Amino acid sequence: MGKVRVRGFAVSIDGFGAGPDQSLEHPLGKGGPELMRWFFPTRAFRSMIGQDGGTDDRFADTGMEGFGAFILGRNMFGPIRGEWPDDAWKGWWGDNPPYHAPAFILTHHARAPIVMEGGTTFHFVTEGIEAALAQAKAAAGDLDVKIGGGVSTVRQYLLAGEIDEMHLAVSPIVLGRGEHLFAGIDLPSLGYRVTETVPTELATHIVLTR
Repeated sequence: MGKVRVRGFAVSIDGFGAGPDQSLEHPLGKGGPELMRWFFPTRAFRSMIGQDGGTDDRFADTGMEGFGAFILGRNMFGPIRGEWPDDAWKGWWGDNPPYHAPAFILTHHARAPIVMEGGTTFHFVTEGIEAALAQAKAAAGDLDVKIGGGVSTVRQYLLAGEIDEMHLAVSPIVLGRGEHLFAGIDLPSLGYRVTETVPTELATHIVLTR
């Protein structure tokens, strides 16, 4: 049985994992893309968008490796709220999303699975986080399950004690507003401790293990 992990999750130094006012024009909220400045120059990101070159970064390289399934919140999948108006929206990533494995979307509104290019199938789960995790573990087999975000989804799985390991990329910016990752969460009481710290120019990488 694999582990449940968070990898490559960017936060500001004041603890925000997304900016305010997420929309089609601002997928990460206003100011949110600044959180990902560490990732954009890497070979892993450039390969993801079909470009060559880039810098070598082991945290970026392992951000999508070893996972047999993914769990995403509704906001991570797209900006649409409430009932699905139609089947047109299929995510932010185009016809070939970067997951290449089953991805389970947490939502209150049912929708048929979407089969994409490259091995990604989006499954929409209305029964809650435990049901999504059970389905993801079954799909992943011996591989790990990645909790891909957003902030609300990571918080729910943290509070449920389901995340075994979490890699944070702490970006040297302040957002002031947005979605706070750890507000009201006592990490030591949940069993988490820092097991690795790697400072770089664009982010400080911190691994928390339970």
